[in-house]
Amino acid sequence: MVRARQLGAALLLACSASGAQAADPKPEVIHWWTSKSESAAVRTIADAYRKSGGVWNDTAIAGADQARAVAINRIVGGNPPMAAQFNTTKQFTDLVEQGMLNNVDDVAQREGWDKFLPEPLLNVIRVKGHYYAVPVNIHMQAWIWYSKAAFKKAGIVKEPASVDELFAALDKLKAAGIVPLAHGGQPWQENILFLAMLGHVGGTELYLKVLRDRDPTAINSDAFKKVLVSYKRLQSYVDAGSPGRNWNDATAMVISGKAGVQMMGDWAKGEFGAAGMTAGKEYGCIAGFNARSPYLIQGDAFVFPKTSNAQQIKYQKLLASTIVSPAVQVAFNKLKGSIPIRGDVDASSMDECARIGIAIMKDRTRHVGIGEVYLTPDQNGALQDVLTAFWNTKMPVEKAQKGIALALRNGQ
Repeated sequence: MVRARQLGAALLLACSASGAQAADPKPEVIHWWTSKSESAAVRTIADAYRKSGGVWNDTAIAGADQARAVAINRIVGGNPPMAAQFNTTKQFTDLVEQGMLNNVDDVAQREGWDKFLPEPLLNVIRVKGHYYAVPVNIHMQAWIWYSKAAFKKAGIVKEPASVDELFAALDKLKAAGIVPLAHGGQPWQENILFLAMLGHVGGTELYLKVLRDRDPTAINSDAFKKVLVSYKRLQSYVDAGSPGRNWNDATAMVISGKAGVQMMGDWAKGEFGAAGMTAGKEYGCIAGFNARSPYLIQGDAFVFPKTSNAQQIKYQKLLASTIVSPAVQVAFNKLKGSIPIRGDVDASSMDECARIGIAIMKDRTRHVGIGEVYLTPDQNGALQDVLTAFWNTKMPVEKAQKGIALALRNGQ
């Protein structure tokens, strides 16, 4: 909520901020890909873009919130980058409404984006018929990653095929002296655990009733109460060092076998790959326990700040075209851990987990967005506040249900 207010204040300042831009602005790209696997992945885009005649001046800023704040301040201050990374959510809606972004309609129409993009992504990047961002990938937040060595040590011989079997596996890991669940105690990571439980326990129908429809009856139902109880139960499996831990440090615990399981988006897979591990061999992945489990579509995108400089606009369109090209989509996503935004690429060289995700994406009934796709920044922030309080205190589950109902009602 604080971030949303800061964005609103910044946009109001835009009315009085100088609109003057340098005569020949530097083609600068702001992004937050700084981990080992992320850095390797973004180089595939930069290299392909440069080979096509583009100029890429890299500004990598650790932390998504920090990188977005810098980009927004630069845009409203009259010194915008050529392109800036956002997620494929409502994060850049205010920038669109304030007329601060260029569209790339001609690229999208020429290359038929509406024919291959899944609806949750298309509905975010296309605003009133205009395309204001280029999606880079499809991430899924609710993957369950596990160490095969840790499972073997704990005597777990079969991959969990249900939520009940997952909890049974966590119990065995705990009994074997292994950290059952590698988790970073940060609000956004707790939000991921919640979405994972909502998807895996509640299924697609309940997921959409709660987040898309914000249905009070669904939020106050026994089915949703079961989701919250399962979410809170996960806390009994994390270690004392969890608070404040970064996601990639939690992934490293699974890589080393210190921990058995992590629930995290498939960007974590990039860390496994960077450590020389092979999907299906040293580690396993579970996208869902059955066809009721939604595939929670999230992704990264680049937006193109408003400019009248013809060369800068040319660079923006070239970057948009480069990103969606099949070869770049495969090269980037193999390193990033995500899957391509288009289903017409040759995925034979991608890993086992990626191929699982691509296969699931063929079933459109499982395409749903993450919470931020359906919620305003204020609603999402209020929801996250309730989830973090529920996770870290002895808040009764009924109080959490009431808090979530209130959080999702506000801002409608």
